[in-house]
Amino acid sequence: MSVPGGVAKLGLGSAQFGLPYGVSNTRGRTPDAEVSAILGRAHGAGVQLVDTATAYGEAEAVLGAVLPSPCPFRLVTKTPPGATPLSLDNAARASLQMLWLPSAYGLLCHSARDLLAVGGDELWRAMRRLKDEGLYEKIGISAYASDDPVALARRFRPDLMQLPVSLLDQQLIQNGALEILANMGVEVHLRSIFLQGLLFVPLERLPGRLTGSAARLKRVRLQLAEAGVDPVTAAVRFALDRPEAAFAVVGVTALDEFDEVLAAARAAVPDLDW
Repeated sequence: MSVPGGVAKLGLGSAQFGLPYGVSNTRGRTPDAEVSAILGRAHGAGVQLVDTATAYGEAEAVLGAVLPSPCPFRLVTKTPPGATPLSLDNAARASLQMLWLPSAYGLLCHSARDLLAVGGDELWRAMRRLKDEGLYEKIGISAYASDDPVALARRFRPDLMQLPVSLLDQQLIQNGALEILANMGVEVHLRSIFLQGLLFVPLERLPGRLTGSAARLKRVRLQLAEAGVDPVTAAVRFALDRPEAAFAVVGVTALDEFDEVLAAARAAVPDLDW
């Protein structure tokens, strides 16, 4: 059976390596030894991309301490939210020092609002200078649907864009934005494919601001159960099999969770009406 997508399109997120991140995260920050084990498993499985950020607490420092040398992954990091051209330049160079890398694959502007504010064009020029210097192979933008990613791409012409797309949040597919970006030659990375674990949280434990989602979550889970598909496989395969996406970034807190994600990435595509 053909298995489109798969591990080659899987990216490893690192927010949990530096912070107790995620709606469903009950384990807190991932211990350094566990991070090392996850990275080893990822490399052995053929995962090519690791995503991090200065805003992810200790994540860059942890990665710098445990990544093998030479680094077998494409590393993508992000600017500090609220950056100025000078602070962006300093932070981007500090990220490489923290990661113990002479250069990295990608640098994303962490907040599209920074580019849309006064001085946004100069901020982008600072990122371009880092690319021209050879410190980052590609530059781009991490954005939300509400930021109008297509308008951002037309204005700044990024190499990369990281966007939230999931089984539960398909608006950038339905409005055609992902297809437009791909046709523009933008390398699209999907994030939030588990919506911070919302797909797995028991309905009685939903945070107060999300209780209005309970009925929809219950309906989706029932549909998956009736199809005999577990939620992890459904969420992972949905993202990996988007033809517009180069990578789908997944964060985990432990090796057993990552093994579950790998199994989902290797699984046959579920017969579901996405």
